[in-house]
Amino acid sequence: MDTLTKLIFTSQDMHIEPDSVIDCRPTINGHTAERRIPISEVVKGSGKKMKILKTMLTTACERNCHYCPFRAGRHTRRATFQPEELARIYSRVHAAGAVEGLFLSSGIIKGGLATQDRLLDTAEILRRKLGYRGYLHLKLMPGLERDQLRRAMQLASRVSINLEAPNPTRLKSLAPKKNFDHELLAPLLWAHQIRTRENPQGTWNGRWASTVTQFVVGAVGESDLELVSISEKLYRQAGLQRAYYSTFHPIHDTPFENLPAEDEKRKIGLYQTSFLLRDYGFTLEELPFDADGNLPRGLDPKLAWARLNLSSAPIEVNRASREELLRIPGFGVKGVERLLRARKTRSLTDLSQLKKLGIPAKRAASFITLNGRLPTYQPGLF
Repeated sequence: MDTLTKLIFTSQDMHIEPDSVIDCRPTINGHTAERRIPISEVVKGSGKKMKILKTMLTTACERNCHYCPFRAGRHTRRATFQPEELARIYSRVHAAGAVEGLFLSSGIIKGGLATQDRLLDTAEILRRKLGYRGYLHLKLMPGLERDQLRRAMQLASRVSINLEAPNPTRLKSLAPKKNFDHELLAPLLWAHQIRTRENPQGTWNGRWASTVTQFVVGAVGESDLELVSISEKLYRQAGLQRAYYSTFHPIHDTPFENLPAEDEKRKIGLYQTSFLLRDYGFTLEELPFDADGNLPRGLDPKLAWARLNLSSAPIEVNRASREELLRIPGFGVKGVERLLRARKTRSLTDLSQLKKLGIPAKRAASFITLNGRLPTYQPGLF
């Protein structure tokens, strides 16, 4: 299997948070590639889009996670790169302008320590030998050592290890060969300790890499409350940048091939709730979980909270604190910052003023007052 074919093969069907994928034929060394390489388009925190190559060092794996297309024993074609080989092909694709960043993962062969060393070797070649200064998201392997984690955080822009499940009991049903506390959770806590206690000397850009994790949603009967609770804990205790939620879809020739796919709407509610905990000052106790620990499907949890708490006690926009403003539906972090600046020079008296600040005023109208008056607006017919 030639290098380009391996790159195409290892860049598909990865079990990571899905996003928009585009097919690209980069011009490498003056020649346009005959075959298309799948490139993922992700949205950065700034709102700008970035083209990322998501690929694996190897699709072979000795673990038997019940949902994974690359699990041990599954009859599928495998491909493996050597660190130098993958670093150089990515460098050419990047130099051709096809991508702006790399997400590098791997199946586990000869244990997590040996696999992590090969991932680190690839990152070292990119950074030190080939002079790559762009975005690099490096996966952490279960069971890695603290020194390996520190080196990954020096070389990468972001590192991640997937918890996959919200607790040890759920993980046993999902990935029986993985240990929740020692292999998966501990590295996230170590990363926070390194980031808060150690000087970032030796990092590629003067900063420690951020950390994220991901959960598989809907395969083993976990509730929304279980998933959101561990996410909130990691935001507080591990400085987690973001929790990702990947809805389960059955894969042929796996133990879970006959399970139903999870509803994509569930993922939307989990993300909305996760952001309320991370950015908006909400607590778990305030969120609208039902008796089974699940969120209302298809209803924004912030709107559900506002209907219960603000309909009869609207917030005065001209006097409210930042924390109070963030609880109003339609009021995002950036919009509130703009509003606070505008409030220093004038009083806000009309919904059109909020609209000019980038705030969806009609969504907020039922929950606010402007100079003591409920705003009026003409609802649309449709």
